[in-house]
Amino acid sequence: MSDFIVVIPARLASSRLARKALLDIEGKPMIARTYARASQSKASAVYVATDHEDIRQAMLAEGAKVCMTNPEHESGTRRIAEVVETLGLTDDTIIVNVQGDEPLIDPNNINQVAHLLLHSKLPMATLSTPLTHADALYNPNTVKVVSDMHGRALYFSRATIPWWRDTFDGVPPAQIPNDMPYPVQQHIGIYAYRAQFLHTFTTLGPSPLETMEALEQLRVMWHGFGIQVATAVAPCLPGVDTAEDLNRVRAWFAHPNARNIPS
Repeated sequence: MSDFIVVIPARLASSRLARKALLDIEGKPMIARTYARASQSKASAVYVATDHEDIRQAMLAEGAKVCMTNPEHESGTRRIAEVVETLGLTDDTIIVNVQGDEPLIDPNNINQVAHLLLHSKLPMATLSTPLTHADALYNPNTVKVVSDMHGRALYFSRATIPWWRDTFDGVPPAQIPNDMPYPVQQHIGIYAYRAQFLHTFTTLGPSPLETMEALEQLRVMWHGFGIQVATAVAPCLPGVDTAEDLNRVRAWFAHPNARNIPS
């Protein structure tokens, strides 16, 4: 399918890695690496949405489509909503939000989340993957999601959900139990929206759950809107949040014959 576009929100400010979007990965800025991966999807167009001239210039040099946005936006979702307005997209246009710090994102997952939304009646879709690393089970930096039998999200949390009462005891296990009735699903931060819903999103106030968990998608659910979830079809390699992440990603690009991202 090619009836969707990708928008990559990218701001220069970063709390943990200074000027993260422009950090070098084998001769190209991180945002350019992410853009290149997104461009391998079936999207009809890929845009970078930024608030900084340095990112704009770097991406124009890569031949990218760039939309300048308001620096006051507190989230990538609002930045994308401004792009929808700027481009004059029709209400039924599907937009996939790819985070700018995901230079290893698999294009197949981009295609999947767009296709998932296309065939859903919900206004928003995202992906998850079974959690396989035991040390992430109780790690609040690993976001978990629980869905119903139809793939509708029930809740997203930094806590361990679902909590297996008779097995979990608060001490991280040596390995994830392989006999769980419902596997712990790690949320993958890729989203698809219909343009019309992005207009709606800008009118929604923050929710107390969103504030507590620091998870913007809980605003959507708090106001009664559903989110479709599916298990990602391709491996979900980690994004870049820390210097250690950056080193692993640099190694991935530097050594194509030994591509392995350790946990």
